[in-house]
Amino acid sequence: MEDNTKDTEISLKELILNMNEWRKYIFSKWLILTVAIISGGFLGLLYSSYKKPVYISTMTFAMEDDGLGQSAALGLASQFGLDVGGSSGGIFKGGNVLELFKSRLMVQKTLLSEIYFDGKKQSLANAYLDIKGWRDNAPKNLDFSNIDLPIDATALTRKQNKVIRLIYDELIANELVVSQRDKKIQIFNLETSFINESFAKVFSETLASIVTDFYVSIKTKKSKNNLSVLEQQTDSVRQELNNALAGVAVATDQTFGLNPALNVRRISTAKQEVDVKLNTAILTELIKQQELARIMVRKETPFIQIIDSPILPLPEEKLGKLTAIFFGGFLAGFLVILFLIVKRFIVKNLQ
Repeated sequence: MEDNTKDTEISLKELILNMNEWRKYIFSKWLILTVAIISGGFLGLLYSSYKKPVYISTMTFAMEDDGLGQSAALGLASQFGLDVGGSSGGIFKGGNVLELFKSRLMVQKTLLSEIYFDGKKQSLANAYLDIKGWRDNAPKNLDFSNIDLPIDATALTRKQNKVIRLIYDELIANELVVSQRDKKIQIFNLETSFINESFAKVFSETLASIVTDFYVSIKTKKSKNNLSVLEQQTDSVRQELNNALAGVAVATDQTFGLNPALNVRRISTAKQEVDVKLNTAILTELIKQQELARIMVRKETPFIQIIDSPILPLPEEKLGKLTAIFFGGFLAGFLVILFLIVKRFIVKNLQ
C-alpha cells in the first residue's frame, strides 16, 4: 500500500516537473511567440479589411390552411365522374413546407428568373456566377467562362445542369436558411445571406413567390380539376337543353292546327318536351354542384400573408477589426506553440 502511494506521489511530482519544464521551454521562445502573435493579428486585420460584408435578406410569412377538404360541402356528385378524394396537397403541411423552399426544383426556377444586374436583364444564375467570380475561378477546376443560363430556360444542357447543381449546393450549404418559428404556428422565416445586397433581396422575394404559387396550385389542383369537369358537363347539358327547346318549337310548328284525332303526330312534340324537362333537371343539379365546387376551391386555397419583407439597405454581417486581430493572433500563437511542442518532442525521442 505504501509503495502504491509513493509511486503516485512520484508520478505526480514528475508530471509537475515536466509541466514546469515545458512551460519554461515555451516562455524561452517568447520572441518567436511575440512575432507570431503580432503577425497573426496583422493578417487578421488585413483579412477583415478585404473580406466583403455579407448581406442578410429575411422574409417572414404566415400560412393558414383550413383543412376542410372532407367537409359536407365538398360532397360533389360521384355520378358525374368527379374525383371526390381528399386534397392532393395534404403532404405539404407544417414543417414539410420547409422542404419546398430547399428543393432543387424551386431553387432552379428561382435561379432562372429575371434580375436587373450589371446594367442588363439576366437570370439570377448568371448574376450569381459573376458576383461569386466563378467565371474566372470556378470550383472543381471547371470552365464557366462561356456558360449562359438564360431566363426561364425550359431545357438545359448537361453542362448547364452541372452549373445549376453547384450553385444549388452552395446556396443550401452556406447561403439559404429556411426555418419555422414554432411547430404549432405556421410562421416561416426565409433568410438569404449573400455578398451582394440586390441579389440577396431579389432571390428571397422570387423564391418566396415561386414556392407560394406552387404550394397553392398543389393544394387546389384536385378541386380545380373537379370544377373544370363540372363546367364542361354544365356547358354540354346546357347545349342539349337548347337543342331540345329548339326541337319543341319545331315540332309545335309542325303540328299547329293539326286535327285532334291524329295524336300520333304529336309524339315528336311530347318526346322533345321530355328531353327539355330531363335536361333542365340535370342542368339544375349541375349548377348546384358547380357552386359547391367553387366553394371547395376557395376553402382549399391556403391563405399566405407576407409579414416582413426585405427592405434596402439590408443588415450586413462583417468581421470586426478587433475580433479579426484577436483571433488572428490567437490562432498564430496556438500554431507556433503546437509546432514548438512537436519539434521538441521529436528531438528528445531521436536523442
